[in-house]
Amino acid sequence: MTASANTLPALQPYIQNRLATGKGKSILLMSHLVLGYPSLNVNREVIAQMIDNGVDMLELQIPFSEPVADGPVIARANQMALDNGFRVADGLALIAETVQHYARPFLIMTYYNILVAYGVEKFIREAARLGIRGLIIPDLPLQEATQAMAWCKQYGDAQGLDWIQLLTPTSSDARLQSIGSAASGFCYCVARKGVTGTQTRFDHSLQHFLTRCRQATSLPLAVGFGVKSASDVQMLTGLAEIAVVGSAAIELYDRQGSSAVGEFFAQLRIPTS
Repeated sequence: MTASANTLPALQPYIQNRLATGKGKSILLMSHLVLGYPSLNVNREVIAQMIDNGVDMLELQIPFSEPVADGPVIARANQMALDNGFRVADGLALIAETVQHYARPFLIMTYYNILVAYGVEKFIREAARLGIRGLIIPDLPLQEATQAMAWCKQYGDAQGLDWIQLLTPTSSDARLQSIGSAASGFCYCVARKGVTGTQTRFDHSLQHFLTRCRQATSLPLAVGFGVKSASDVQMLTGLAEIAVVGSAAIELYDRQGSSAVGEFFAQLRIPTS
């Protein structure tokens, strides 16, 4: 399916409409992919597999040498992409191609140093021009993001460019409220302390945290860090609108290739007994 950037959906109404009209979907899937790992051509294959097998939204990571929020799987993918000669310009070119080809919202995830090196305003303007619908910059806290958020509003087209806020379980209720009130698009709920990819306990403590998040914002909630299986997605159904899957898909690609990634996403909404 081909789509022009200015017809791609804005995040919040897309999420709501997808849940309301998405053939019985009760939670959306957002995938995470490291650009340039293992190559841009493989990225194309994996993106196609993800979308063909039910992924609703995609988070494309621009590699950085010190990805402080990422665990060993994604950190290794970042470093290997850089070792293989990845350049930001190459990633943006693939993003432009991908956004034009698929009628899905795409987000860019990266670290603030990448924006600084590129030029923060320039990067945000370029992301908006390409039709990116959200930016996830985990190492820039809310109190330091005011200007970046303003540029998102300034340069976003009629559908908008959202600066995605992260909610963490170590934050106080007051802090969650401050972040939630400033958020747009959706809020990304970090399922546990630490980095991506390690084991998350999908238990009462996570449910309690998501209840706190729900009280802090009226926006949809996305949950990531440790979502690995259909049972994890099933547990999140009713507690959040989006399940985010990253490290598990990279590990599967490493073992079995891109077609296995498609099969993995196809079964993520299947209840487990």
